[in-house]
Amino acid sequence: METVIIFDFDQTLIDCNSDPWVVNQLGAAELMNSLLRTNLPWTSLMDRMMEELHAKGKNVSDIQNSLKTVPLHPEMIRAIKSAHSLGCDLRIVSDANLFFIKTVLEHYDLLQFFTEIITNPAKIDEEGRLKIFPFHSDSAVPHGCQLCPANMCKGTIVDGIKNCFPPESKKRFIYLGDGRGDFCPSLKLGSEDHVLPRKGLGG
Repeated sequence: METVIIFDFDQTLIDCNSDPWVVNQLGAAELMNSLLRTNLPWTSLMDRMMEELHAKGKNVSDIQNSLKTVPLHPEMIRAIKSAHSLGCDLRIVSDANLFFIKTVLEHYDLLQFFTEIITNPAKIDEEGRLKIFPFHSDSAVPHGCQLCPANMCKGTIVDGIKNCFPPESKKRFIYLGDGRGDFCPSLKLGSEDHVLPRKGLGG
């Protein structure tokens, strides 16, 4: 039976939450704390943080350099390479963003081991500012899941991944996650599948 391994990113594949990591590395924790009091959705808050950092003279290279200091356990690197060598299909489903994830994976020379990264889109605009967008846009039909934030239902995404394979392919799915956002996708797994929660990081 072939195996598809789906990783969460923050606090699962890496040993921190990449969003506050970048903010702290760039000396903007106080600004982020003030924005947290506005109750902005998290993805919108991070986009606003990128705008504020850009206005304060921080560029994309500064963000990349901060991401290159993200901790990733050597055993996780070995596990990724080992699973890939055994023929596993590795994917990431994350509420981080594509720029952060790709930067970290490229730094650790791991990007080539992943078939797909499903996350919040990000792009650099004509002014050189990093912009972050919700996976489920504000103009889209709401996903309707009561367990997930409005910008991303990981359960819907995992369903989509499973449905892209014909039933006769008999795939086994393994989902790795750490917290509340990983509960919904774990409910989409079958009796032959497995959930591997990150010890000590439930929330």
